Amino acid sequence: MSPADNPTVEKIPIAISSCLLGEQVRYDGGHKHDRYLTGTLGQWFTYVPLCPEVGIGLGTPREPIRLVQIGDAVRVRGVRDAELDVTDDLEAYADAVADQIAGTCGYVFKRASPSCGMERVKVYTGKGMPSAAGVGAYAGAVMRRFPRLPVEEEGRLNDPVLRENFVERVFVYDRLRALLAAPTPKALIDFHTRHKLLVMAHNQEGYRRLGRIVAQAGRGDLEGTVAAYADLLMETLTRRATRRGHTNVLQHLMGYLKKPLDADDKAELVDVIHQYRAGLVPLVVPMTLLRHHFRRHPHPYVEGQWYLEPHPVELMLRNHV
Repeated sequence: MSPADNPTVEKIPIAISSCLLGEQVRYDGGHKHDRYLTGTLGQWFTYVPLCPEVGIGLGTPREPIRLVQIGDAVRVRGVRDAELDVTDDLEAYADAVADQIAGTCGYVFKRASPSCGMERVKVYTGKGMPSAAGVGAYAGAVMRRFPRLPVEEEGRLNDPVLRENFVERVFVYDRLRALLAAPTPKALIDFHTRHKLLVMAHNQEGYRRLGRIVAQAGRGDLEGTVAAYADLLMETLTRRATRRGHTNVLQHLMGYLKKPLDADDKAELVDVIHQYRAGLVPLVVPMTLLRHHFRRHPHPYVEGQWYLEPHPVELMLRNHV
């Protein structure tokens, strides 16, 4: 049930490039309205629109800008007016809106933008073809200041795996903020316990390292321990969960059903998990069967796992991965 259907459910705040909401703030006076963001995800997210180029006073329409290699540095300069350099202004704007960003659980940037692109932005050298190795000046400053914050570009959200990964991280980050606001050893242990299988699907080494951090809860600097946990958790979740990783978790979950299931049910579950591992069916298929069995045979540990429903089922994100 979305917040629109249930007023008691609060939408999660997400920072976003203003043009993606349909605001006419582009250099040419246009916009890049993304209906998936405003329509589908907009049922669950409330957006904090930010346009750094307008924010630093460039106006609309305006002189187009681009990334330019100047010696060892990359600067943001005007396309027609090479004397226009807004690099420092864009980086300073990230500081100016830091309080607004700090109140969000993610950021969706406009792809390919010299200010907002998070990767593969064209960098011009004056010789030959530009390289696609740059990062927008403002986006880079934001990511350096908020390394835990889930970030993505609207273009990359067309990839089902990247889309599911971003939305999952946003919901985890929302819960993580509550832990950071009121840290206790018990709260950290409970948080980690409920996220174990989710982390396991992403990276086994990260899973083990997080466990070692949690083992320090109650010894010494609690805030430092929780901060280290938060850093590693969000870093680990940026690694895409593979079919192999999910299969490992699915088999782990099946282990809790060995006693109650009969031979036919076990064989069916094994077959469906193998189909998923082979790429024949999406993740939603084995997950639906597992949830069916756990409704019939509840297990307290499994019931508490966020892996079973890391984001609203209405978004159907696991139907495509």
